[in-house]
Amino acid sequence: MESLLRGRRLRRLTVDGVDAVFVRDPVLVRRILVSESKKFGKGELFRKARNLSRVGMLSQDEAMHRHYRRLANPYLRSSAVDGYLPYMRDVVREAASCWRAGDAVDIQSEMCRVACAIAVGTLIPGMAPETTKALSERLTRLAWEMIRKPLYGKAAAARAARPGANRQLSRARQEFRELLAACVAGLPDSPDPAGGYLSALLADSDEQGNRLLTAEEVCDEAVMMLTSATVTTASVMSWALHVLSRDPLAEERLLKDLVQRRSGGTDGGHGAPSYTLRFLMEVLRLYPPVWISCRKALSDVTLGDHDLPAGTNVVFSSYLMHRDPVSYPDPHRFDPDRWLSIHPSNVEASFIPFGIGSKGCIGELFAWQELEIILDVVTQEWKLGTEPGRQVRTAPETTLHPRRLLLIPQPR
Repeated sequence: MESLLRGRRLRRLTVDGVDAVFVRDPVLVRRILVSESKKFGKGELFRKARNLSRVGMLSQDEAMHRHYRRLANPYLRSSAVDGYLPYMRDVVREAASCWRAGDAVDIQSEMCRVACAIAVGTLIPGMAPETTKALSERLTRLAWEMIRKPLYGKAAAARAARPGANRQLSRARQEFRELLAACVAGLPDSPDPAGGYLSALLADSDEQGNRLLTAEEVCDEAVMMLTSATVTTASVMSWALHVLSRDPLAEERLLKDLVQRRSGGTDGGHGAPSYTLRFLMEVLRLYPPVWISCRKALSDVTLGDHDLPAGTNVVFSSYLMHRDPVSYPDPHRFDPDRWLSIHPSNVEASFIPFGIGSKGCIGELFAWQELEIILDVVTQEWKLGTEPGRQVRTAPETTLHPRRLLLIPQPR
């Protein structure tokens, strides 16, 4: 990708059999996502990837998309997330307490389990403990299958050609939806407003009191939200712990900063972001989980010097923009302190780990808090090391994740 686009703001390419215009200029990408977003809809590659829900926030209808963002907002705003923090800590402590000193841990699998337990417990509260546990376990299996699914290119084509290749993913999705459907059926006709996101979806109605979503559509929307909240977190946290296992200086500074933050202090000073925040920003810069995106021009548009007819697929990659030497000197080096002098601009899209604009990730605040909690709890208990000689490969699949990450915990 870097080679094909070097020195090009735009280039026409065929991506996974789809004719598209690949955009690397962060100013033009911001136009696509923000100032001219109404001219672009979901692209062909988006539909080829995995459309979990055709209603709610993934709807092509802009009014419906905005409606369901507003519906989810009360469960993801700052005051709600603050209330989730003790539960998040408990989930991480329980998971980390099962690790054994010296025994290799599949970190991405563990982070997937943690993220799923947090998502279920916070967004679908009030269930019986055994139901919450069963939902978390089934969501973990679904999220794990989704993380490892190739979306584009030869790997995706080869997988699709194999008989029964998607059987495990389909089975995991069906098992989770069946239990979720039973939970929906068990909710009262007038769901309690405090019953969480699932209850709010079921209660959503028009001015005449008619419900807007069927029980099946409620399940689809909940599956979309819960998987989106887990596969990305699991991938980012895996990279964060991988970096710590290989960078003793970064680990030392992070531990010091986390202690200060627990006591109410910060090492940033003068309005600068704390080291913990800089560390996570640098992880997200180098390893954005949503590494490639696609939009389709809904009408004739002009991008830079290029006139694009309606129907043109427009592709852009946060991975490439985050590693552009124009925006980030020595772009492949992990350096949290670069964020002391670099500030994401509001006129371009050079740093978009959560997207931007009307379709940016609604759970961004939730994610920042969750990532810090997981880092804090895990690093308090364990020092993670790598197996000698093991190389970690990057897998650009549903998310940008480590192919297989085994770390060895030792008591802190």
